[in-house]
Amino acid sequence: MTSRLLMPFRTAGAGSAPDAETAGSTRPTPILDLAHPRVAGLVNQVRREADERGATTDRDRLRIAHGIIAATVRPVYSVEDLRRVSRTLRLGRGSCSQRMAVLEAVARSLDVPTRVRGLLVDGAFWYPRFPKLRPFVPEEVLLAWPEFQLDDTWVPVAELFANREESEPAAADAFTNAGAETLFEAVARTTVDWDAPAACAGSAPCDLSAHLRTDLGRFTSRDELFARHGQTLCLPARTLAEPLLGRWSAGAGGDTSPMSSSAA
Repeated sequence: MTSRLLMPFRTAGAGSAPDAETAGSTRPTPILDLAHPRVAGLVNQVRREADERGATTDRDRLRIAHGIIAATVRPVYSVEDLRRVSRTLRLGRGSCSQRMAVLEAVARSLDVPTRVRGLLVDGAFWYPRFPKLRPFVPEEVLLAWPEFQLDDTWVPVAELFANREESEPAAADAFTNAGAETLFEAVARTTVDWDAPAACAGSAPCDLSAHLRTDLGRFTSRDELFARHGQTLCLPARTLAEPLLGRWSAGAGGDTSPMSSSAA
């Protein structure tokens, strides 16, 4: 059982959703505040590590950036999708969405155009993380799934690390959305696919297509996506939930209270 009470009013089909031809951008946005010193500092760190490793391609630099973010920004269940990247870096913690925004900010700072795909995912996908809080899990969760323009080709975030057509993970290696690993970490380890071909839908370990309720299309930025479709939770719910969930370490699950798992 999932809840609609905590969600904003949303009409998924309102207007025409941007299609696969949607242009990306390297411009700053309110969320992707590229000019902030913390963002610039992270970009400089990525460039230094890339030079040290002899990494010369944009794909390699983005992989390095992903590793730095994974190591320095602690995964939590924050519900504020409009949070500025600089604030996420200052806090040293963020949700999958917030950490993906950090990666997008690095990409744009490296002159790699980015855009996002809006995905409405079944709230039941998050049941393994909240076994005792299922009645409070939103019916749908809005994901901003980043894409990067590399060599004139749009590459989803999961394909920065592996091509699902070349290698499929073993069933034991599939992402289950349980335990400490989040989607942000998983894309570096295993293939994550929201569009498995019909012939293998539901059977391939990487296939998450059964959890996808609505594809909202592509947007030039996550700012545009959230402006059009809102965030996962309504404002009152976000106001009440953020002080706790924003410090609750991802992977703690419903058996541990936000207060106890956030103590540090």
